Amino acid sequence: MSNTTFIDRVLATDAGWGTLALRIPVGIIFAAHGAQKLFGWFGGYGLEGTGQWMASIGLAPGYLMALLAGSAEFFGGLALVAGLLVRPAAAALAFAMVVAIFSAHIDKGLFMANNGYEFALALLAITVALVVSGAGRASLDQALARRAST
Repeated sequence: MSNTTFIDRVLATDAGWGTLALRIPVGIIFAAHGAQKLFGWFGGYGLEGTGQWMASIGLAPGYLMALLAGSAEFFGGLALVAGLLVRPAAAALAFAMVVAIFSAHIDKGLFMANNGYEFALALLAITVALVVSGAGRASLDQALARRAST
């Protein structure tokens, strides 16, 4: 029987450097998309506009859904870049991508040219891989796990 605590399991990772190549660009992408939803940065519509759109596609209450999606993307993206609490952040982001695929993209087919789900599917695959693997090297998770084991 193991003495491993829940937080030890969340932080633990045997992954190598490959996850860094996933975490950094995908974290930046998610943080930027979250900033569009939350703050209206980078040409986004902010909470009001995003909330109105979300309500129009059946995600109600729209403002709350925009706040939840924007927060998951912005803070989850920052967590991926930092390598901090990557498993829970990636799980929240994976859930957000499932919702995005089935609420906004599935009826448009696969390809991005038609606003399809291919980009969201790629992000879903990466976030699921990070849930399974953990943050990997060059992450705060690994540093905290090492420190906790000493």
